[in-house]
Amino acid sequence: MKNRSHSDRCPGVLRPWIADDGAIVRLRLIGGVLPTSALRDLVVISDTYADGTVLLTKRTNLQLRGIQHSDSCVPSDLVDALSRAGLLPSPSHELVRNVMVSPLTGRVGGQADLRETALELDRQLCADPDLASLAGRFLFVLDDGRGDIESRSLDLGLMAVDAKTVQLRIGSHLWGPLVPLEDAPEALLSYARRFLALRGDGETALWHVDELPQGGEELLNEHHARDLRTQVSALPPPYGIIAQDDGRSAEHVAVPDGLLTSELAATILDRAGTEVIVTPWRSVVIPDLESE
Repeated sequence: MKNRSHSDRCPGVLRPWIADDGAIVRLRLIGGVLPTSALRDLVVISDTYADGTVLLTKRTNLQLRGIQHSDSCVPSDLVDALSRAGLLPSPSHELVRNVMVSPLTGRVGGQADLRETALELDRQLCADPDLASLAGRFLFVLDDGRGDIESRSLDLGLMAVDAKTVQLRIGSHLWGPLVPLEDAPEALLSYARRFLALRGDGETALWHVDELPQGGEELLNEHHARDLRTQVSALPPPYGIIAQDDGRSAEHVAVPDGLLTSELAATILDRAGTEVIVTPWRSVVIPDLESE
């Protein structure tokens, strides 16, 4: 059990981090999915209010930095611009919308398509006022059965074992029950509520499931063995063109140092359709490209 001496300070838009060169804001993306309309707006927003670049994080989120601030708040015009772009869908829960998903889920391989599962998890998360008190680094990790993000440290998560069944994960080391895919969002959030009841209060409250005295065992009613079907792993996909299962293709684009410049963003936008995907490897996938 880790002793905390201060409350969570993970940044958001409404709670920026103040650095030497200005404020930093973080934008949460569910499963790394970023509509191209939002990316187009974000390039302009960064050029207007920040340092002109967009940083990709290892949690598939985005950061802007170098922002002018007053009394530790960023300009209201910036908040309004991000809201209009759809990048602040839930001000009350903006800090806790941390949902990482296998980037190619539903398009290339994997046991199950987790795209709707991630969206439903986010919807239920934002609908519960109590869950807004989770720490800003509390992370849900949804692996579609290929094992590409199975090794990530996490608080709660799942791994698909077939198209309709997943095994839940409790902290970075424990495995929960097998549940139907459609029941997974509600099941994960029930464990999140149990965590809130056990983590303590105030500035010393725990941030992560792994920090509980028994490493998360106290959230489980019984021991669950790890299903053999979850014992798989996969490397990140290679850069370049990747064949999708539906006959179309995706392009995995390197983003040097995870720093998306306006020039690289323009190149991506020229190729992309309705959305791109920010990966845990600080790169971008352009999906659903028609074969030439």
